Amino acid sequence: MSSRWTRFLAGCVLGLVLGLGYAWYIQPVAYYDTSPDALREDYRTDYVLMVAQAYGPEGDLRLALLRLAALGPVPPAEIVDAARSYAEAHGFSQEDLDSLDDLLGDLRDLPSAPEIGSP
Repeated sequence: MSSRWTRFLAGCVLGLVLGLGYAWYIQPVAYYDTSPDALREDYRTDYVLMVAQAYGPEGDLRLALLRLAALGPVPPAEIVDAARSYAEAHGFSQEDLDSLDDLLGDLRDLPSAPEIGSP
């Protein structure tokens, strides 16, 4: 009886090792065409900075809002504020910080959306 359990456990361990080896080394998961909301914080900050730098010469706040909407349901001013904090903590240039400040100031000047209540 113990020989049967030994073979069963050895088969389970061997299957687990082979399955993990295949999944990690032979055929690992590759991500393609993911959305910007899946970015790490440093890349997210770079994305927001690119939006702010594009906003400077364009001056199109609607387009900047559209680009920031790709980062998820968080309000755009909070997204830019978080990116500004990260940029300041990690030594981004003053020019980059100024671009983020310009966008953040214009976002804070927008009127807030009215709450939709139930009838």
